[in-house]
Amino acid sequence: MAEGYSYVPHRLLRRRVRDVASGVEGELMAVINEDVSAADSFRRHWMKLAHIRGASGREFTTAVDNVEPA
Repeated sequence: MAEGYSYVPHRLLRRRVRDVASGVEGELMAVINEDVSAADSFRRHWMKLAHIRGASGREFTTAVDNVEPA
């Protein structure tokens, strides 16, 4: 069975970014192409997710298209 994710290079890695969906700013830690399919699904649905570490130190995810430089 293949892994459910893979890392993707991104020009803003380790830089300050803003999630346009929530307005929260933080450091872009990783972009991961992740299998977000339901466990019982026969079709695979892959999505590029940005992992952003906010000021509190907690990381959150958003669609990579929602990331812009802060």
